[in-house]
Amino acid sequence: MTDTLQADLLSAIDAATSLDALEAVRVGALGKSGSVTALLKTLGGMSPDERQVQGPLLNGLREAVTAALAARKAVLETAALDAKLANEKLDMTLPVADAPRGSIHPISQVMDELAEIFADLGFAVAGGPEIEDDWHNFTALNIPPEHPARAMHDTFYFPDQAGSEKRMLLRTHTSPVQIRTMMTQEPPIRIIAPGRVYRSDSDATHTPMFHQVEGLVIDRDITMGHLRWTLETMVKAFFEVDDVTLQFRPSFFPFTEPSVEIDVGCSWSGGTLSIGGSESWLEILGGGMVHPRVIANCGLDPEVWQGFAFGVGIDRLAMLKYGMNDLRAFFDADLRWLNHYGFRALDVPTLSGGVGA
Repeated sequence: MTDTLQADLLSAIDAATSLDALEAVRVGALGKSGSVTALLKTLGGMSPDERQVQGPLLNGLREAVTAALAARKAVLETAALDAKLANEKLDMTLPVADAPRGSIHPISQVMDELAEIFADLGFAVAGGPEIEDDWHNFTALNIPPEHPARAMHDTFYFPDQAGSEKRMLLRTHTSPVQIRTMMTQEPPIRIIAPGRVYRSDSDATHTPMFHQVEGLVIDRDITMGHLRWTLETMVKAFFEVDDVTLQFRPSFFPFTEPSVEIDVGCSWSGGTLSIGGSESWLEILGGGMVHPRVIANCGLDPEVWQGFAFGVGIDRLAMLKYGMNDLRAFFDADLRWLNHYGFRALDVPTLSGGVGA
């Protein structure tokens, strides 16, 4: 009897062409009212001798049916998956419809734009720690402890560490990256150093944390003319205008000599600023020739090597180029602002397509 039932059930399992049909066979055999379950219930009314004979047969029947069901289920599931993969196709090149989309923050976009411009001029991108020591941030840059220029920086200092001679702080500019590069890399050097910097200041045009990009060139026979050409090329490419006039005004920075503030020619129309021409002037950055003491502090001979350096606020550049009027909004994480000013992930800046794509 068990042999006949087992043959019938195995035949029904093999004939099942869908998971639903297979489930019906399982319930008919092993469910509460199934045929195999009914036979197993009869073991309780058998004598010990009968149970000893019938028990292994019925348990063998249940195990055989269970194994056959599992094997057939695996076959049917594989076939169903193959059919689904063959019939359902997704075009991964199409944009996602009606789904939240991330965007590139304007500061990140401007960093990429500047990196693209300076890469075309042969500059590498350098980085360094945001937690700096006093020597790299000030002393190596010709700003000794008693120098009044330190008052120009509202610095976030860390508490003094017991047993440590170095005073640690949040870097106030990315100039320490220039120091570290000159100390570890043989000239000629051409780098830009973009990154976050920190000063204790906050209003519509200042935030405690902001972004700078600084440039450094160290080589033989470098002059202010090289600095002017580099900055004119950068401004033309960044603002995507050909009519650019720069004005150099004498200034003072401890780490450059001579030092200059650089203004760009601009015009105003209906309250809108346009870069170009010389109707008005707008200060955008500072720079100068690297001070010989700074070069010597980095282990280089200032009689052999000269260079220029400059620095500009990335956030300010973004405000000028994209018409933003409050620096604090950059860090508010307001999705409405990000949706308005943010860049699509595919808006990769290129010189051929325009850095402000």
